[in-house]
Amino acid sequence: MKTLLKLEELAELVLGVYLFSQLYWAWGYFLGLFFSPDLGMLGYLINPKIGAWSYNLLHHKAVAIACLLAGWYWQAETISLLGTVLLAHAAFDRLMGYGLKHESAFHATHLGVVGKQKNVAPAGIEPASNV
Repeated sequence: MKTLLKLEELAELVLGVYLFSQLYWAWGYFLGLFFSPDLGMLGYLINPKIGAWSYNLLHHKAVAIACLLAGWYWQAETISLLGTVLLAHAAFDRLMGYGLKHESAFHATHLGVVGKQKNVAPAGIEPASNV
């Protein structure tokens, strides 16, 4: 099942790259903005709840799809750029084993606990098995 899910994420990453190739932006923009959704982690400087909210907002695929659809509908290349970057980045993160964050801790994700904190899972969250 893990392989199947990783293939699904890879397909979404490839889709994001393809959709970007249909835009008028130079590839440097895609590469330069690819990790910008991780700026959502800055919310953790305030507290874990705001950190999880801001991180998840920038890593939620529905937000990426909404941006893609809005950009297409309004023919707004900048919004389409945002959507392709959000989609590709979220798929890449999931492919690497990083998921949406729980409010309890940065390392607690919907895919399990990741990072150095693997063995210290908050209540109700299983440790990730191969991350």
